[in-house]
Amino acid sequence: MNNVAVLFARADSIYKSFSGCDVYDINRDALNFNGGLPVVGHPPCRAWGKLRHFAKPVEGEKELAFFCVDQIRLNGGVLEHPKHSKLWDEYNLPNGTEVDEYGGFSLNVDQFWWGHKARKETKLYICGVNRRDIPQMPLVIGEPEYVCSMSKAKHRPVKKEISKADREHTPPEFAAWLIQLAKKCVAPGQKGAA
Repeated sequence: MNNVAVLFARADSIYKSFSGCDVYDINRDALNFNGGLPVVGHPPCRAWGKLRHFAKPVEGEKELAFFCVDQIRLNGGVLEHPKHSKLWDEYNLPNGTEVDEYGGFSLNVDQFWWGHKARKETKLYICGVNRRDIPQMPLVIGEPEYVCSMSKAKHRPVKKEISKADREHTPPEFAAWLIQLAKKCVAPGQKGAA
């Protein structure tokens, strides 16, 4: 039985190794998702991130993030995007302590806490759960060996840069945490919704 829908996963996604995940990758179009399950959303971010001016998204790719937010608002769940994603500004998603009309709120995390090779600051948009019910997050002290980009390396000691695939993959521990979080989320209007 599926407990969570994972939208816009990589074809080689770690989510496919977790039981209870209904995974939509490039071969199984997430736009065919009919609802009924809380969502873990990973919509394409290249058109939204800090380097978006270098991106060459295909037609309609940017709008997939809107679809994902709408599904999370309808079914409960969590969307993951880079910390500096412009999606928050363009779709008027809440920041800081704000809560939107859907009970949604945002949370900044770092995937390094869950075992990513480099610091990967991430912003989450969450609907269907109260902040106090978010699963416990790890506390990691220290510095990673790697960086996601060498663009700012001239101002600090040089570290190894991770590969494009490593930048895109979700660490298994983070994926498990996102699944745990999504399982706590309920569709707005249902019992237990924030």
